[in-house]
Amino acid sequence: MRDIVVFGTGQIAELAQFYFQHDSAYVVKAFVVDGAFKKEDNFCGKPVVAFEEVQAAFPPSDFDAFVAVSYSKINAVRADKVGALRDRGYALASYISSRATIFPGSEPGPNAFILEDNTIQPFVKIGANVTLWSGNHIGHHSVIEDNVFIASQVVISGNCRIGERSFIGVNATLRDGITIGARSVIGMGACILADCEAESVFPAPKSEPAAVKSSRLRSI
Repeated sequence: MRDIVVFGTGQIAELAQFYFQHDSAYVVKAFVVDGAFKKEDNFCGKPVVAFEEVQAAFPPSDFDAFVAVSYSKINAVRADKVGALRDRGYALASYISSRATIFPGSEPGPNAFILEDNTIQPFVKIGANVTLWSGNHIGHHSVIEDNVFIASQVVISGNCRIGERSFIGVNATLRDGITIGARSVIGMGACILADCEAESVFPAPKSEPAAVKSSRLRSI
């Protein structure tokens, strides 16, 4: 067992605490926020401390850290907090669900958050500070660079490369052998068939409501 502090007091931090508690060898002892944003003294039954005071209250010799922050500013906020905690001497913990399928050699770097039902095929390389929400397929020989956030039910075919700080939305599909440039945003349901340059944006396909009301449908 290893004690940790979690940066954040939002829903992702609440989820992280739950997953660590029920499916890991880590024990969350406190939550951390920047002092200017500290609005409460307790969260999920644990103390909340200002980042400026965390080393004194929970020294890195005795505690690891985990950053539970979303993809804000194309993952820059989470990456900055990981770097700040590392600079203060903390080792970064990871959560990998016992219900995820991952083979030897594909273990991610520090501050990974890999939830249930992910299938990570052999020879995949996963960098640091990568979030894989539930239910994704990561194809063989693919590379996911640092600070990436992949939402649920994404299919990444074999031999793909996902550039650092990219975001991929729910139900997106990537064909095999393509490269997504750094800091790209792939919208939900997008189908990507070719390489894209850095900072590309693929908006989510939009469905328009039909003119007929559901009460007039005959086949459902």
